[in-house]
Amino acid sequence: MSTPITTPTYLFESSWEVCNKVGGIYTVLSTKAYSLKKIFNDNVIFIGPDLWSEESAADFIEDDLLFAEWKQHAETTDQLNIKVGRWDVPGNPPVILVDFKPFFNDKDKLFYSLWESYKVNSINAYGDYDESCIFAYSVGKVIESFCHYFKLNNQPVVAQFNEWMLGMGALYIQKQLPAVATIFTTHATSIGRSIAGNNKALYAYMDGYNGDQMAYELNMEAKHSLEKQAAIHSDCFTTVSDITAYECKKLLQKEPDVVTPNGFELNFVPEGDDYVNKRKEARSKLIRVAEKLFGSPVSENAILISTSGRYEYRNKGIDIFIDAMSHIRTSGELQREMIAFIMVPANVYDARADLKEILAQDYETIAPLQTPFITHWLYDMEHDKIVNHIRQAGFTNAASDKIKIVYVPCYLSGNDGIFNTAYYDLLIGMDATIYPSYYEPWGYTPMESIAFGIPTITTNLAGFGLWAKHFVSGNDLNEGVQVIERTDFNYFEVADSIAASILSLSHKDKKERNEIHKHCFDLSKEATWNKFILYYEKAFDKSLVNANKRIVKH
Repeated sequence: MSTPITTPTYLFESSWEVCNKVGGIYTVLSTKAYSLKKIFNDNVIFIGPDLWSEESAADFIEDDLLFAEWKQHAETTDQLNIKVGRWDVPGNPPVILVDFKPFFNDKDKLFYSLWESYKVNSINAYGDYDESCIFAYSVGKVIESFCHYFKLNNQPVVAQFNEWMLGMGALYIQKQLPAVATIFTTHATSIGRSIAGNNKALYAYMDGYNGDQMAYELNMEAKHSLEKQAAIHSDCFTTVSDITAYECKKLLQKEPDVVTPNGFELNFVPEGDDYVNKRKEARSKLIRVAEKLFGSPVSENAILISTSGRYEYRNKGIDIFIDAMSHIRTSGELQREMIAFIMVPANVYDARADLKEILAQDYETIAPLQTPFITHWLYDMEHDKIVNHIRQAGFTNAASDKIKIVYVPCYLSGNDGIFNTAYYDLLIGMDATIYPSYYEPWGYTPMESIAFGIPTITTNLAGFGLWAKHFVSGNDLNEGVQVIERTDFNYFEVADSIAASILSLSHKDKKERNEIHKHCFDLSKEATWNKFILYYEKAFDKSLVNANKRIVKH
């Protein structure tokens, strides 16, 4: 008979992305919230940074009645600057936003404490290290204040900290509030991402890499040592995929206690006539912008494909995407018109004025605009890797070209000046998506794609790709997901495989494409939070068991 899993009375979950839409972790947490709320009611509390001064975050709803007495105590007695309310996502969980800036005065003392207690080397820190650590410390202070006020010492309480940025929070709680069980979750190791991003062969030599040595070589000592110590000392260490678990074992010298895959909720995907209408509207917007850029008409039956995500040129496979499109262009095999969209936020200066005017006035264009492959001007455009690769690949978007390319370098939040449409409301218009990642601990973008019925290409180096292979062969896009074998050394073979797969898709008739859509929807139902939340429940239990052992031992 198995031992029953212990569910904590309170769960605190903290991340830089709480009520702060800056990365994939935002999507993970904001969709997971619905399932956690069903388990904990208002006893799951998310904690994020207050970055908005007198304004409110777009998806934060302040609630003066929620934890009102504690809030007054925290502000007057504990000197915390906080906002309390609800996250405006399905489930509407409680959320606390903390202004961490006042704690910068304590920085030197905090960093010395980290070194003294855990040998975390903050001396060579740079970039976002200081800000992240001070925020994490403030999260620890919020949890400490809440637990003391409500006298939770004798109750099972779990605090989960996401990514190296929250590592200091995990270490602070374990030292100052030992009765609270800690979970530290890495979605990608800082040193693994750095090795990959510096064009080093991560996978071929994984067994030979020493994480500490590589951190020294790549000037990543501060982030790496903080992440490593948080992983070692937390009551439960988790990551999101088997491939990242192996990376943690080799580079952090700590094997995760539980692998917690990322799920999603299907409630953001329209159904029935709404789906049909939104798809039609998305295609119309995408094609209209393309036509104004190109100065030539685009068939309403054109094949629309895309890649998207964080601007990690090599890690996300943006380079391979462009080369695969170039292979299609030069193959002579493409019979239908095709537009390839690169939706990757970059250093945007502004939405280009000429394109905005043409769209606003609905001018009929008969000649391409200057640089007819980009929707927004960038700072330092001449050094942008994507811009230069598109040019080097020979794309001119001439009227006679069967395949054209459009670079959308802005956040698609609904107010970009060109599309003025949220990302999901454009994704639904695609015929296929491509994410040929070299470094991808999970891969939310391909999972989102199949949720919208859009077939996707990913790789075996993505956590999602490995997960998908439990349900499909991964050899054929007809299954909804194709998982291409990628190594450190087969770049051109991957580009060729993608090109061949997309060309094959372009020859499918409507009935065949509808069947592929069905496969996508069917597979997406296997990746929902109601199936994945059990892994988190195991992590909660593991952290409580280990915390109890730790307390008894000391």
